[in-house]
Amino acid sequence: MLFTRRDATTPLAPAARAVTRYRWTILAVGVAAQMAVSALRQGLPALGPTLISQLHLSLPQLGVVLGSVSAGIVLTLIPWGALADRVGERPVISIGLTGTAMALAVASLTGGYVALLVALVVAGMFGASATGASGRAVMGWFGRGERGLALGIRQTGVPPGGGLAAIALPLIVAGFSLRAALLALAAGCLVAAAAAWRWMREPPEAREEPRPRAGGPAPLRDRRLWRLATGSGMLVVAQASILGFVVVFLHQQRGWSPAAAAAALAAVQVGGSAVRVAAGRWSDRRQERVAPMRALGLGASVLLAAAAALWQAPAAVLVPTLVGAGVLAMSWNGLSFTAAAEMSGRQRAGTAISVQNTVLSAGGAVAPLAFAALVVATSWPLAWSALVLCQLGGVAVLRSSMADERRRRAARASGPARDEAGEDGRRLHRKRGSWHSTSPESPRTARQEAQ
Repeated sequence: MLFTRRDATTPLAPAARAVTRYRWTILAVGVAAQMAVSALRQGLPALGPTLISQLHLSLPQLGVVLGSVSAGIVLTLIPWGALADRVGERPVISIGLTGTAMALAVASLTGGYVALLVALVVAGMFGASATGASGRAVMGWFGRGERGLALGIRQTGVPPGGGLAAIALPLIVAGFSLRAALLALAAGCLVAAAAAWRWMREPPEAREEPRPRAGGPAPLRDRRLWRLATGSGMLVVAQASILGFVVVFLHQQRGWSPAAAAAALAAVQVGGSAVRVAAGRWSDRRQERVAPMRALGLGASVLLAAAAALWQAPAAVLVPTLVGAGVLAMSWNGLSFTAAAEMSGRQRAGTAISVQNTVLSAGGAVAPLAFAALVVATSWPLAWSALVLCQLGGVAVLRSSMADERRRRAARASGPARDEAGEDGRRLHRKRGSWHSTSPESPRTARQEAQ
């Protein structure tokens, strides 16, 4: 018998308890890195009026400036993820966010459109380092029974980072200057970089064990990963469109004040963050990631279809329906990153998460443009209905990904000691008649992985 059970009442050794607690420090550092990048990416629009007035930008020029950070991120997500797989998370996040801070410092000194644009693109290129690397760190420190929850928590760093920046940056401009606002963003990146350098560590198994040979195709050649990314990219269309236009819809079509319409958007953001955590925990209990993604996509489809049918109904009926659709449409991102990481294994998790995020970022950038054009060409109800079709298409594409995930789960159950290609390379062995793991997980989590 390869494994023997450790009595659940036997206390963990002090070293094991310390390792078990330290994984939450790793998660906190990952959330901080995510918040620093989100503050730049999602907080920059709050500086729009200032950029127009001080740099004399036209509206199209402002749009290019606001999209420059995202463009830089998309360009370098995969290289940063691959580098994290080779050298680890600590140097990647620390060097990357330090580079972002330096680029923002340069941006604060510029006085023209082109120079600012270049500096922000470079800031985004360095900022992409935090995405794949922080996800890879969570993959290494959390067992399969906790990864969905952990990556869901990591994803909640996106809305707070953007929200805090959106509130703080205009106040900094009013009290000081545009230069001070950009330097404040740089300071946030430096704090996150310092935290990563101080506290980010490789899990014990990565330090003490020889690196296992990765099985299966590399992420960029893995059809399973691209299929998962394609299905997720179809789901993100509704997410990006609702976030981008729910305020405009409520203001123009229902006569809401901008503040009231923005409150509905805030409800979507807050609700989506909460459901991301809950969805992660749900996926941990089910030991599946893709099936919950499909369920959330179906739920969002139903509510979007209802919103399209009820677009002239009383606000008390329409708004909760539309907000509910937005919450469900936002809730699956952490699951998609978890699925990508587990599909490729820890040694390739940085690249896998970066591939997934590249597709989602590209889809999120194109979706609002296409949605706006469809509204102008047809009507709001038809545009909402088109989002339903995108959701259902994503759910259909993900069906084969769900079947693949279930096959891998069955393989683990039938042979827990043998790593299946694409699964993380943990090695459990018997030591002194008790459960022992070279991973940072507790014996209870190791037992869950082996089952």
